[in-house]
Amino acid sequence: MNILDFAKGVEKMVNPMEVGKVLYLQTKLKHIPVCIQKKLVLSKAKKADKMPFVVEPYCSFLFYEIENPEKIQKYLPDGFVPAKTSVFDGDPEKYYGIVSMFRIHTSVFWGARAEFYLVGKNAETDLTSWIMMDYISDTISYDEQHGLKSPDVTNDVVTTTCEGDFICDMENFEHDKYIHCEFNLNNAKMRPLNKRLWIDGNTSIAYGRLAGEPDGDLFSLTFFPEEMKQALDIPLSEVRVADVLCGTGKIGGKLERAVSFPFAQHMLSDSPGQKTHYGSEEKLRAAVTAVDFSKIKGFKTK
Repeated sequence: MNILDFAKGVEKMVNPMEVGKVLYLQTKLKHIPVCIQKKLVLSKAKKADKMPFVVEPYCSFLFYEIENPEKIQKYLPDGFVPAKTSVFDGDPEKYYGIVSMFRIHTSVFWGARAEFYLVGKNAETDLTSWIMMDYISDTISYDEQHGLKSPDVTNDVVTTTCEGDFICDMENFEHDKYIHCEFNLNNAKMRPLNKRLWIDGNTSIAYGRLAGEPDGDLFSLTFFPEEMKQALDIPLSEVRVADVLCGTGKIGGKLERAVSFPFAQHMLSDSPGQKTHYGSEEKLRAAVTAVDFSKIKGFKTK
């Protein structure tokens, strides 16, 4: 398995008609108790334990320095502590609050999302981990606390222009969570990323206490490490707007970095309740190279 064949395999697992059926099914299932929703989803996930996960081009991130990391411990799940990291290779390490903005298509949902993260360290594995504090989306989603979650954003914008602008304008129905961001990409430069954050971290993702259970609901992405090798470093002088509010309030202090991936990223995500552990870049590469798409069962509504 090489990168090209893996990308093709992931894309072929996404059936737009099946996604449409899932979206319709969610309108019915949302009326039943969350505990029953979880049983249905987890039973299905045992048969389809990997989900195709395609992040579309120009997925972008804002990194805000957190000066008082002791204040964020209460948002982390059990077994995690705040961790310093750098964004690009060679940068100084800091505590960060992170916003990601992207469009995505998978086998069960298709749309735009904005996600709010802290960076933690998993005490059990010692891996740097992405801790999802909160998120908003114009499509359905699933997490341990909310079950099958309906869209909470409409009339949103996540796009680029022919003049090199990236635009994200998302605000939820209650107006207590939003992201408004605009920057220009023309003067951005590709730079190598910090492997510990981007490669190791994406094999150790957990939901924080606002979006998951106390044990963190840990899951992993399976991908070629080259997907996270480099990205565009956006000069802060090109950032015209960066205004963020999530469930914990303003996500951090000073904006330190703006990052964008000018290509699609193809991954397999653990389905809900499934927990893959790689522990190293070498094990991740061995696993993704060994993927056999003929043996992976896709999600089917029936």
